[in-house]
Amino acid sequence: MFYVYIIHSEKFDKYYVGSSQNPWKRIEKHNTSPFNTFTSKYRPWEIKAVFEAGTSRGQAEEIEKFIKKQKSKTILIKLIDQNFIPNGKLAQLVRVPHVRD
Repeated sequence: MFYVYIIHSEKFDKYYVGSSQNPWKRIEKHNTSPFNTFTSKYRPWEIKAVFEAGTSRGQAEEIEKFIKKQKSKTILIKLIDQNFIPNGKLAQLVRVPHVRD
């Protein structure tokens, strides 16, 4: 399964959308990678939402790109809201608990 995730930097009030097979491990990389990337500039990051996005990397990346193309903080805040039900292009997203064992 591939996931789309939303992380937030409270210190800088920045959001980031990504996709991965393991978003819980991926956030560790966002917070510790020695490389100079967008996410390295706004550490620390915290997972705000995780969604099942499909069984292929392509499906997850398509949704990730769609969300990023919206260039909307509002849509990210809606997606983070537990009561929001995604529709349209995002209807296939299935929210998963972001706290893992």
